[in-house]
Amino acid sequence: MLYFIPTPIGNLGDISFRALELLKTCEIFFCEDTRVSKSLLLSLSHKFQIDFKTKKMIAFHTHNEREILKNLNPEIFSKNVAFLSDAGMPGISDPGYTLVDFALKNGIEFEVLPGANAALVALVSSALSEKEFVFMGFLSNKGKERIKDIQRALNHPYASIVYESPKRILSLVEQISLIDENREIFVIKEISKKFETKFKGKAKEVFDKLKQANLNGEWVLVISKNHQNLNHNSLLESDILELDIPLKVKSKLLAKINGKNPKEIYAKLLLSQN
Repeated sequence: MLYFIPTPIGNLGDISFRALELLKTCEIFFCEDTRVSKSLLLSLSHKFQIDFKTKKMIAFHTHNEREILKNLNPEIFSKNVAFLSDAGMPGISDPGYTLVDFALKNGIEFEVLPGANAALVALVSSALSEKEFVFMGFLSNKGKERIKDIQRALNHPYASIVYESPKRILSLVEQISLIDENREIFVIKEISKKFETKFKGKAKEVFDKLKQANLNGEWVLVISKNHQNLNHNSLLESDILELDIPLKVKSKLLAKINGKNPKEIYAKLLLSQN
């Protein structure tokens, strides 16, 4: 069996009893960072008086996962195998997604354990949404793509959750405040750790607080929904197809929505009319 085991995002006590049992019985670990996983097992062994024994650890991260999966023999899963990201839920802005996909395509039995997730902790702590939300993970680092991501987050008719590094959290909140200084936001860092810190308020207010704060640590930002977009209806392909406009214009609009080549769309539209 292959197990995807969430690890504590702060307090070691957040590890589940089932996760501890599996960490004892699994023989092979795929790890986002083998050094972090070894340190985690050492800390857990001291806290809970558990002997995890020697484990075979294989580095599995965004830079090497494709190559490893290309050469991976499914027979390895005849043993109990675990995947560990550095902290939190595997596959959520962390490696693991491709390994799940590999298991599905190769008929490998697997289980994903429930566990710590920074996005949901931040969302509940923010009181900015009780139902619908959008998880955006990490935004683009710079340039036009980053501006587009920020605009998307501000335009969503649902609360948006964003991960951000300590190096960029201040500039991110500043950019939001310059666009909409009255937008209500919530920021939190060091979730479940001793120095957990959180601020809520209008974007400009939170920006002023962050300027005085220690920014070290991974941040989660929750942006309140765009109330002006509550009645927003997405433009569907079927809506465009029904428009009485030239085929070339129609094909360009469809390409904007589905990302396909407008020339190919135009050719298909032309064929469908004949």
